Amino acid sequence: MAADETEVDGVKGDSEQGLGSRAPEFIKARRVLHLSWQVGIFIIGLAIVVVGIIMLPLPGPGWVVIFGGMAVWATEFVWAQLVLRWTKRKVTEAAQKALDPKVRRRNIILTSIGLVIIAVLVGIYVWKFGIVMPWKIKDQ
Repeated sequence: MAADETEVDGVKGDSEQGLGSRAPEFIKARRVLHLSWQVGIFIIGLAIVVVGIIMLPLPGPGWVVIFGGMAVWATEFVWAQLVLRWTKRKVTEAAQKALDPKVRRRNIILTSIGLVIIAVLVGIYVWKFGIVMPWKIKDQ
């Protein structure tokens, strides 16, 4: 095994899987069938990524869907496999950094300050304009 390869209980880790197509062997053996397979995978992945992009400004898990489309592409294309590995590495680094006690303390302090500022602004608004319930609004 290479230095960056992992094996847990006999199962190869993601970093050990080779790059390239994960299509079944009978598909890889026929050039036209393999090319058709790649086109199909590309179109399915593209559709998923486009749906994710549409979901970004709308309610929905846009980024999760985009990464799902990238995962579909990664079953067939080396460039997508490399992008997915890089993304996984960066997300893991960010998660480890976020769990650092100093960073957590800073985030808690900043969140608390933000909540206090919002509470003060809401208090000022209510003091100045009051609260009018929707059922008590006069017809104008």
